[in-house]
Amino acid sequence: MNLEIVTPGRKVYSGQIRLIKVPGSKGSFEILNNHAPIVSTLDVGTIKIITTDEQEITFDVEGGVIEATDNNIIVLADTV
Repeated sequence: MNLEIVTPGRKVYSGQIRLIKVPGSKGSFEILNNHAPIVSTLDVGTIKIITTDEQEITFDVEGGVIEATDNNIIVLADTV
């Protein structure tokens, strides 16, 4: 899956991942390969990424929006 995390000021992350876990406004959830299309708002919390080479990366966010479709994920974060 391809992931981009951007804020109003910069691109924070761009790359291939295996899994992303986000703090959705209705509860945290994970997105894996071939996930159904989804758009969700994000709460304050931590985004956890597992890359294709099994590295774990985390980002603290102050809210935002995530969209996933066709194995492309975009996170528009207020601040990271």
